[in-house]
Amino acid sequence: MYTAPPLTSEELEVRASIQELSDALKHQVRQGNRWTAPLRRMTFARNVQGSNSIEGINASVDDVAAIAQGETPATVDEDTERALAGYQLAMTYVLQLAQDPVVVDPTLIRSLHYMVTSHDLTKRPGRYRIGPVFVQQESTGDIVHEGADAGALPELMDELANSVMGSGDLLIDAAMAHLNFVLIHPFKDGNGRMARVLQSLVLAGDDDISPVFLSTEEYLGRHTQAYYDVLAAVGQGEWAPESATPEQVRPWIRFVLTAHFNQAMERASRIVAAGKASTALSDLLEGAGVDDRAMDALFDALFGATVTRGRYMTSLAESGTEISPQTATRDLTTLAQAGLLTATGEKRGRAYTAAEPLLNLRREVGLGRAWRHIDPFSTSPQVGPGSVPRALPPEAVEREPA
Repeated sequence: MYTAPPLTSEELEVRASIQELSDALKHQVRQGNRWTAPLRRMTFARNVQGSNSIEGINASVDDVAAIAQGETPATVDEDTERALAGYQLAMTYVLQLAQDPVVVDPTLIRSLHYMVTSHDLTKRPGRYRIGPVFVQQESTGDIVHEGADAGALPELMDELANSVMGSGDLLIDAAMAHLNFVLIHPFKDGNGRMARVLQSLVLAGDDDISPVFLSTEEYLGRHTQAYYDVLAAVGQGEWAPESATPEQVRPWIRFVLTAHFNQAMERASRIVAAGKASTALSDLLEGAGVDDRAMDALFDALFGATVTRGRYMTSLAESGTEISPQTATRDLTTLAQAGLLTATGEKRGRAYTAAEPLLNLRREVGLGRAWRHIDPFSTSPQVGPGSVPRALPPEAVEREPA
């Protein structure tokens, strides 16, 4: 297997900042605020959307969230829906595994691959490939990587599973599991998605919060070319760990640390914004004369999700509140009549989105803006323990492109 080099003092400082952010995120999420569940749903949807977009499986974050809650968006074709549903199933299973000590083994990896690719049986879901595999640069057609020999796959996957928890640092272990998996390329298809699922699986050894709030899939979806470039640079065209030095792997480690740092900072900014919005939403809800349970619908809309009767009922059921379809319809109709949600469609096609008061609130608290990328290894940012801001300054964010 490829191995990680010892972290430099600079890398250790960035790692310490990521840990500080991680601890703060866990504390915020465990407080059980009203916005935790809606934010978790949209974060999960962003992860799924980001990871699949890398492979050309495209859907909006809202459509991904709808599929996760059992609906079929009209804008998503059947093949895309099945691919996204399979990936969501695998990631949901990873979150369930996080409730117990995580043990990575080849059988589990093959089972997760089956979930990710079972929508297309020609991809040999859950079965290693039986021939060579080549990764091509789409723009040129050039081969940029050749996976390991097919005959060596069972032995290599055993070795990978046995070496996953090796460094004592789950973030580094997860990064190396990702790298080794994608360079081995053990399956006919779905290797990139599976490498990212495996990374989340290793992170799940921390607790069930990390795979959702500390994964880097959203970041990778936005920085796909940089992701491809660093993998190509480290892999150097073929599976050849015996001739590689740990220093050859350092660019990957720095890329992963940068991804984790930026992803955690962006999610911290969303948590700060959600906290700021909470009081205002409570006031709006009280003014509308709707039961407090409808706060879930307002937060979903604030975070950019479309609200339907079915999604509203599912959201409440996940938190232990069961309501009838009639009650759900009444709540959403009242919110629309109060000017908080905008209704479109008729009968079963009725859907609700954020109306002007929520759109204004979204802008005021800084949601709907993208985190401006920071290089934590440059000399300009002061990165280190104690340097992570508790609230992000206005200049740290920029408007998300339309």
